[in-house]
Amino acid sequence: QVQLVESGGGLVQAGGSLRLSCAASGVTFSDNTMGWYRQAPGNQRELVAVISRGGSTNYADSVKGRFTISRDNAKNTVYLQMNSLKPEDTAVYYCNAHNYYQGDYWGQGTQVTVSS
Repeated sequence: QVQLVESGGGLVQAGGSLRLSCAASGVTFSDNTMGWYRQAPGNQRELVAVISRGGSTNYADSVKGRFTISRDNAKNTVYLQMNSLKPEDTAVYYCNAHNYYQGDYWGQGTQVTVSS
């Protein structure tokens, strides 16, 4: 059974930092592209950042230079370091695991709230 468990969300003031973690089980972690998505109330879920099996990264324009995605294959964990947070970063953040053969798996989400 595949499980993705996010942690690290919370309430932070604008300009602050948070680090999200996503621990994966039930999948061969190193075979998966891992990503972070977010969904704010009334909005569609959007891509925040992805990291490939080989470590290549891609970011939404809105977070470039502020967020960093990384992975630790030994710990089956992907991270999202979020700096210089803005109120518009407020959303539920979801972890995603994707591979060609099994498709997509999602975590339950973790709330990030940035106060102005």
